[in-house]
Amino acid sequence: MKRRDIIKGLSLLPLSGGIIGGIVTSKTVFSESKQKHDRRDLFEELGVTKVINAGVTMTFLSGSLMMPEVLDAINSTSHDFANMFDLQDKVGAKIAEMLQCEDAMVTSGAACAMVLGTAAAITGKDPEKIKLIPNLPGPRPEVIMLKSHRYLFDQAITTTGATIIEVAGPDEMDKAFNSNTVLALFYNAAGSSSVSHEEFIALCKKHNIPSFIDAAADVPPVENLFKYQKMGFDLVTFSGGKMIRGPQSAGLLFGRKDLIEAAKLNHSPHEAPIGRPMKVNKEEMFGMYAALKSYLERNHQQEWDGWLERIEKIKKKVTQVESVQGQTYINPGPANAFPTLYVTWDQEIVKMTANDAQAALQKGTPSIVTNVTTKDGSKVLSVGVVLLRPDQIDIVARRVREVLKHAI
Repeated sequence: MKRRDIIKGLSLLPLSGGIIGGIVTSKTVFSESKQKHDRRDLFEELGVTKVINAGVTMTFLSGSLMMPEVLDAINSTSHDFANMFDLQDKVGAKIAEMLQCEDAMVTSGAACAMVLGTAAAITGKDPEKIKLIPNLPGPRPEVIMLKSHRYLFDQAITTTGATIIEVAGPDEMDKAFNSNTVLALFYNAAGSSSVSHEEFIALCKKHNIPSFIDAAADVPPVENLFKYQKMGFDLVTFSGGKMIRGPQSAGLLFGRKDLIEAAKLNHSPHEAPIGRPMKVNKEEMFGMYAALKSYLERNHQQEWDGWLERIEKIKKKVTQVESVQGQTYINPGPANAFPTLYVTWDQEIVKMTANDAQAALQKGTPSIVTNVTTKDGSKVLSVGVVLLRPDQIDIVARRVREVLKHAI
């Protein structure tokens, strides 16, 4: 039998009885492993600095911290095997049910979802195309994007062998569709758009071309998880490792069933498609399911009020320093739409810039990462609160106050 046939038809034996031959039981193995890990600080062992994230959900800072129920899902499923075809289908069906859409799948982040969504539009379920992508014969597939929507991550589109066609305005977009067009991508966090969501969708439907929206960082609000497929987008992606607080390396791709089925054929555990290097392990699939379920069930108003309380607590301490002021800033989104604390001061009294304060906080102990942004033409220190653990709120308040006070 071929290896792929064995994998697809695999019926795994229960492992609770231990390894064949009874030499050592799985219970003993995992008990010993847990005891060893309980005694180890891997940050210290590897010399990696622990960082307090008083910023936003950035991949270079490992995204966000997973919720306890996500860790429980990962740990509770790590001791048994599963058929990955079956798992992806069943997790996807549950996620689709929660998101009220036709179908869904877990991907290795939103960037992977963009690769797979584009590949699905190019290949459909054609096994020969799936085998050949990104080196299909003939003219290159084309993906339409607005000029103002071009961004770093659209390289995921060209990974499939597609070329991006830039347009400006609905008329130019309408004329760009041709026999090579396979997809149109809308970057939701672009900020400005010469074509509205509704116009974009309508033009795609007019030409019978799938529409895809990248909304990776666009929760909160929770309503955004439902908003875009209800508008009519054929494919939607969100990051799993941002404010949904799932595994950092997981994402969601959902929408039209035929496109999701084609995306799965372009992904692992199939043995050689373009998405094979972007595999998602079983623990991440279970973890992403648990994260989404937790996020949808959360009291979002209570969470928002808690963020505002954190800001007031930090503001009360840092404004004890002469001339220092704090302001609650609500990011309008669509990406990172949550409250942040802006800290300003008279630099004649506190003799440091916002960049100096940011550097001092990051180099200090503990290392605290903040942001610097521009408000009314001036640089201000931006202190994020949404990713802080409860025990880190006082630490951040104290360290910001110390850094500023030391500069007087």
